[in-house]
Amino acid sequence: MAKRPSATPRIQNKKARYNFELLDELEAGIVLTGSEVKSLRDGKASLDEAYAMIRGGEIFLIGCNISPYPMAGYAQHKPTRERKLLLHAREIRKWAAKVTQRGLTIVPVALYFNERGKVKVGLALARGKTHGDKRADLRRKDDAREMERAQRRRR
Repeated sequence: MAKRPSATPRIQNKKARYNFELLDELEAGIVLTGSEVKSLRDGKASLDEAYAMIRGGEIFLIGCNISPYPMAGYAQHKPTRERKLLLHAREIRKWAAKVTQRGLTIVPVALYFNERGKVKVGLALARGKTHGDKRADLRRKDDAREMERAQRRRR
C-alpha cells in the first residue's frame, strides 16, 4: 500500500466567512475523477467563486476550480465542471426547504481529505452580509485585538 502524504492541503474559502454569515455547517462527500484527486493532493484548487445548488433532489458544487493535473495525459478533466455532492436525501430535503423559504444560499467553506483519505467538502448554509455588517465585524475584530494588546502590556 502506498504511503499517503503526511500533510494533505486543506483548501479554504476565506471569502465565505467575510461575505456571508454562516448559520449551519455540514460535511459532504464529492464525486471526482482520478486527475481531480491528484490535483487536490497538490493543493491546486480554489473555492473563491463556488456555491452549491440543489437540483432534482441532488446537490451540485458549481464554480469550484480544480486545476488540471499535468501528468494526466489524455484523461484530463474540465477545471470548472459541476461536481455532484454526496449527502443523505433527508439532509438535502432539510436544506432545500431552508434555502427556498428564507433566501439563504449554500456555500462551500473547505475542501479537505478526511482521516480515511476521502475528499470531503465542508458546506455552510449562509446569508449574505451587507456592507454595514462587514464593517461591524471588522470593528469587533479590531477592538478584540486592541484589548488583547492592552492585556499583554499590563503583564
